[in-house]
Amino acid sequence: MDAMLRMWLSWSPLALALLSILVIREIGRRHRKGHKLPPGPTPLPLIGNLHQVLSGMPHRCFASLAEKYGPIMTLRLGQTTTVVVSSPDMAREVLQKHDLAFSGRTVPDALRTLGHSDLSVAWLPANQEWRNLRRITNTQLFTTRRLDSTKGLRAQKVRELISYVSECCVSQKALNIGRLVSVTTLNLMSSTIFSVDFADLRSDSSPEVIELIQDIMKATAEPNLADFFPWLTVVGPLAQRRRVTKSLKKLHDIFDEHVDRRLRGEDAKPHDDLLDTLLHGENMECMLDRLTRNAFFSDLFSAGTDTSSITVAWAMAELLRNPELMAKVKEEIGRVIEPGKDVEESDVEKLQYLQAVIKETFRLHPAAPFLLPHRAEKTVEVGDGYVVPEGTRVLVSNWAIGRDSRVWEEPEVFMPERFLKKDIDLRGHDFELTPFGSGRRICAGFPLAFRMVPLMLASLLRGFDWKLPEGMAPEDIDMREALGLTMAMNVPLMAVPFAA
Repeated sequence: MDAMLRMWLSWSPLALALLSILVIREIGRRHRKGHKLPPGPTPLPLIGNLHQVLSGMPHRCFASLAEKYGPIMTLRLGQTTTVVVSSPDMAREVLQKHDLAFSGRTVPDALRTLGHSDLSVAWLPANQEWRNLRRITNTQLFTTRRLDSTKGLRAQKVRELISYVSECCVSQKALNIGRLVSVTTLNLMSSTIFSVDFADLRSDSSPEVIELIQDIMKATAEPNLADFFPWLTVVGPLAQRRRVTKSLKKLHDIFDEHVDRRLRGEDAKPHDDLLDTLLHGENMECMLDRLTRNAFFSDLFSAGTDTSSITVAWAMAELLRNPELMAKVKEEIGRVIEPGKDVEESDVEKLQYLQAVIKETFRLHPAAPFLLPHRAEKTVEVGDGYVVPEGTRVLVSNWAIGRDSRVWEEPEVFMPERFLKKDIDLRGHDFELTPFGSGRRICAGFPLAFRMVPLMLASLLRGFDWKLPEGMAPEDIDMREALGLTMAMNVPLMAVPFAA
């Protein structure tokens, strides 16, 4: 007891000093003149509004507060000021009108490990290093020419998916839809980058790369005191950063193994993959650095595997809950695709109802409930004379915009028909629905998602009828969301395929 008392007395001056600094900063913030911040709930001393946003799922808490305080509001989360945008008009101001001013990133503390945020195209500010990395993704992966050249690879991976599902029809085995699509997209990415498959569809265990990515996503999204009180990083890395460090190192080891094998010349056959381009192409000097290369790969696998599988799983869940909608989309696919033919990417533009299903899924179940956090690079006036100070974190709530009754009729109802009447462009021009963001920070991989998501969904529906496991009714599907940077289903969707 005496030892504990002495330890407390030795730390108490530092604790009191830190507390005094926080109180003084809070008083100074409240008396600062000339800044008309957007409205918001009154913050408590020190903790601000943390008690109002950590009581449930963050996207739901923010949306509930926005109903009271408006489409742009200010929250004080510990020491950090956050402005939340929850309407198409305000999203347009942030992502289009003041695109450059809001082009920065507020980086979660957990992702500062291993220098990741200083090397990642997702988290770097819009500086020259970011432009170099973005140029590589745009020119080597996601141009129309490059995507057309890899069309055969995507078709092959979808055929492998359908072949496995066909095998499962015999045993009437219940399949985890999200896992099926995750493995398919993982193998697509690994084949595109390294010319190898990272996973086996027939294995019952989750691929290590997917587990590592999901762990990083979850750890980053969990409430982290260092994100609300940055001075805590002086004490040392908190649990979330240690967890991300461990997973990120394992991910890097996997990438290094494949790169080192290539550099040693162990695989003598020629390759036309991204790794070959990064190692031997022109203007690829930045990719000679191992940490930069690994951060680049981490971004590609995180964005390329998680969001597509989430979208297909939510779409299948909604169709299984609404058999009449399932019948409509299957009728369209059967009418457009000739008997005995596989679905091809060129068929997708003819499948108008399928596209409406995917758009409605993006609206009601966005893979990212918030766009990655923006940061005000300078003080900006927005809306009705509100001022967003330099350094402010800015969140665009896709989830709230998608459920806004002022924008959408019956917003809680899954109704693909709304998109047959309303032409919405998903490329960031129509701010009622921006699942990939907009402006200079739009997700670079959206051209691939436009091809892969409808191709996989249409192929799964083309060849099979789907039923829920025995004893389970449509209303029994758990539609709750899991916590994470991305919004997967809390309980994985299981469904049984039957030959159509």
